Amino acid sequence: MNKVFAGAAEALYDIADGATIMLGGFGLCGIPENSIAALKQKGIKNLTCISNNAGVDNFGLGLLLQTKQIKKMMSSYVGENAEFERQLLSGELEVDLIPQGTLATRIEMAAMGIPAFYTPAGYGTEIGEGKEVREFGGKMYLMEHALHADFAIVKAWKGDRYGNLVFRKTTRNFSTSMAKAGTITIAEVEHLVEPGELDPDHIQVASVYVHRIFQGGGYEKRIERRTVQLANGK
Repeated sequence: MNKVFAGAAEALYDIADGATIMLGGFGLCGIPENSIAALKQKGIKNLTCISNNAGVDNFGLGLLLQTKQIKKMMSSYVGENAEFERQLLSGELEVDLIPQGTLATRIEMAAMGIPAFYTPAGYGTEIGEGKEVREFGGKMYLMEHALHADFAIVKAWKGDRYGNLVFRKTTRNFSTSMAKAGTITIAEVEHLVEPGELDPDHIQVASVYVHRIFQGGGYEKRIERRTVQLANGK
């Protein structure tokens, strides 16, 4: 089975209006830049996007918010995007804010085939409204459901033609779990190599989870917010 595609547009060919999509990365680190650009170019609407954050204005998922292609965001941090705030407050965007650990675990549970789990995060808050509650060891827990998606789109440092993936540092955050939780997983990679070139001990997502792969390019790799400290506090 040939998993290699010429580029983002070809690999995302069957994503249609109303799809639920997971997009990997952490903040702006390791996001699938080429795929987001292709989604914008396709012009598909009413997307439900599952991502750690919602990008920033003019970059990342912020591009799809600007064109109003996203109907619903499921995220844990959204504080760097003015357009997101505007759409939320005006009622144009449906938002499901999820504690970061709960979001990660819901995705991991989907990857492992576990339908639900219990967590204390969110108990007694708006997050817990309408959810099943149980007591364990004198502590109250919410039941959370595993989180699946029609498509999982991730960006890796290296990948081979079979779909084995290697990530670098923070870029693996969320991506390795998302790659296993989508009905169809699409990977864009900085370096596409031949089978056998990757050290098996370094592979973080096995090829069995990846359905399509392509080599991307032109990555900006922006930093969400640069914070510096002068030497000696000066």
